Amino acid sequence: MKVSIVIPALNEEGIVGATIESIPSDKIRKAGYDLEILVVNNNSTDNTAQEAKSAGAKVIFETNRGYGNAYLRGFKEATGDIIIMGDADGTYPLDKSLEFIDYIAKEDYDFVMGSRFDGTIENGAMPALHQYIGNPALTLMLNILFHANYSDTHCGMRAIKHSALDKLDLKSPGMEFAIEMVIEASEKNLSLKEVPIDYKCRGGGEAKLNSFNDGWRHIKYMLKRKFGK
Repeated sequence: MKVSIVIPALNEEGIVGATIESIPSDKIRKAGYDLEILVVNNNSTDNTAQEAKSAGAKVIFETNRGYGNAYLRGFKEATGDIIIMGDADGTYPLDKSLEFIDYIAKEDYDFVMGSRFDGTIENGAMPALHQYIGNPALTLMLNILFHANYSDTHCGMRAIKHSALDKLDLKSPGMEFAIEMVIEASEKNLSLKEVPIDYKCRGGGEAKLNSFNDGWRHIKYMLKRKFGK
C-alpha cells in the first residue's frame, strides 16, 4: 500500500523543510507502506521549492494561487492509495501521520480528520476570535445545514482513501475547499474518524488567512450550496 503526503506551500521558506523532516518517513516505511511526499509550490516568490526539494520532497508547481487550487493539483499528481493532507507551516503534527494512515489501512475508515478542539491548541497558535467564536460557529453552522457531526470542520490535517477521494466533487479554488471537502464527505456517506491533535504556533512563513473575508466566504459558500442562488 502506498501513501502520498500532500503539502501546499506558498512562501514557506524557513519552515517547509522542517515540516517535511518532521514526517516519520522511516517509521512509515518500516510499517510496510511505500511513501511519497509532494509539496505543491503555489507560485511562491521565495525559496520554498528549493528548501522542500532539499528536504526530500517532490515539488510540483501550481501557478494559480489558492488553497483549493494547490490541493486539486496535488491530488491529481498523488499516486498513493492513502493521501495525507497537512500545512507547510509546522502547525499540524505530521509526526502523527502513521496514526492517521493506520485508521484507514487497518480500521477501514474512508476519511480521517484531526480535531484541534478535541486536542490541544498551543497558546498563541490560533487567534481568540477564531478559537472561541469563528471556528466553533462555522462548524455548528455546517453541522446544522448539512446534518453532519464534525467537531472541527476547518482542521487542515486529514487523511483519505484515494478511492474515496475520487467520489468527491471538489472544485473550489480557495479556502472554501476546506469545507467543500467535509460537506462532500458527509453527503457521499464516507466513514469518518476524528482524531484529537495538538495544534502549534506557526514555525515561519507568512500567514494566509484573513479573518473576516475568509469567514464570510465560508458562510456564503455554505448558504449558496444549501439554498442555491
